[in-house]
Amino acid sequence: MSNVLIINAHHQYPFSEGRLNGALVQMAQELIEAKGHQTRIVVVDDTWDVEQELENHQWADIVLLQTPVNWMGVPWTFKKYMDEVYTAGMGGALCNGDGRTAEEPKKNYGAGGTLTGKKYMLSLTFNAPEESFNDSGEYLFQGKSVDDLFFPMHMNFRFFGMEGLETFACYDVMKNADTENDFKRFASHIEAQL
Repeated sequence: MSNVLIINAHHQYPFSEGRLNGALVQMAQELIEAKGHQTRIVVVDDTWDVEQELENHQWADIVLLQTPVNWMGVPWTFKKYMDEVYTAGMGGALCNGDGRTAEEPKKNYGAGGTLTGKKYMLSLTFNAPEESFNDSGEYLFQGKSVDDLFFPMHMNFRFFGMEGLETFACYDVMKNADTENDFKRFASHIEAQL
């Protein structure tokens, strides 16, 4: 059985209380534990301890990041978490520096991860409709996919040597939500990926 760290990266705003992300975290916990796995949950809007978070990442076989998409990225509170926790982990807890050596200073950037064999999964909630992606005729994303948009986040986990699982996304959650279907898709996704 696996250890799964679930990070709820939602930051509460007056227009977005975080109910959907919270419900997805709870659903993930229930589904994962029903399969016999262990879970730990971190709510980034709550208090957290850098050393405990490093230990959580070392404990986990899988990290599930549940986050809304704010201005084409993660909320600033999760960015602060990354800046503090992930930077502290560069001394070996998550990676050994950036992977380069004095003998090869121009090669292997990002190859120093110490979490090899571990996996991560992104679960995202978007205001954008699904049709905004993968369509070169759409103005904003110009044919790019969700994973193209979240390439930097994928690289953060790869920096630690982790392997990605298939990304999950809920779309149009503010203006045209289909929560019942999102929950069904999420349950199927968790079943297939974890």
